[in-house]
Amino acid sequence: MQRIFFMIFAAILLGLQMNAQQVAVVDITKVLENVSEYRQAQRELDNTAAVWQQEIAEQYDQIRSMYNRYQAEQVLLSEEQRAERENEIMEKEREVRELQRSRFGPEGELFRKRQELVAPIQDRVFEVIQEYASTRGFDIIFDKSSEAGLIYVSERFDKTEDILRRVK
Repeated sequence: MQRIFFMIFAAILLGLQMNAQQVAVVDITKVLENVSEYRQAQRELDNTAAVWQQEIAEQYDQIRSMYNRYQAEQVLLSEEQRAERENEIMEKEREVRELQRSRFGPEGELFRKRQELVAPIQDRVFEVIQEYASTRGFDIIFDKSSEAGLIYVSERFDKTEDILRRVK
């Protein structure tokens, strides 16, 4: 009796194991940091950002200088001249904020440059991960270095179409 129970238990365990998914974890940050092209792209992006940041800082210094001159001369200026200088300072400030947004904003030049330099490297790494998962039999691969988490999943686990059919 005990022998039959053991055989049934072993068969159930073997069946569960055959249906188990193969899961792996990869530290994408570590992988990317060890790719020389990625490090070079990061240096280029950092240098570009530093130059642009310095340029913007200099323009903000000019605005402070304009404001300080205005403060010192304010009592000597007519109402019309004061309004003109204030408008000039505000316009310059608006221009610098716009420059900052166009360079560092969500769709700015730095973002586009990052896409141009880094995206091909990331794509290559993800292709390698996908190939690795396919050849080694992994169904799911998680990125342990980010909150994004899932970086590869076998198509057989994607049940989007099943859900869509049921929703319609």
